[in-house]
Amino acid sequence: MTTVPLNRYLVLAMRTPQFDPEAGQAHRAFIDDLTVQGLIDLTGPFADGTGGAYLLRAPDLATATALVESDPLHITASSVLTIHEWQTR
Repeated sequence: MTTVPLNRYLVLAMRTPQFDPEAGQAHRAFIDDLTVQGLIDLTGPFADGTGGAYLLRAPDLATATALVESDPLHITASSVLTIHEWQTR
């Protein structure tokens, strides 16, 4: 069985004025699920409360985008999420 190599994607989640704390709780459950699947390397909020970031693993940008678009923060428009393929060293 061959495994597909996973690239790293830095996802920035910046809160919008419509931020819903319930979406934040659902987001944490979403991140926990991805962590169990081995798809999250790091995650956490920014100290200033403006949002946070997570380091996602996915085989390609299309898969990473589909995962990020299923994040409750995106679905509820509580945050604007941007994805950057990160070529870490």
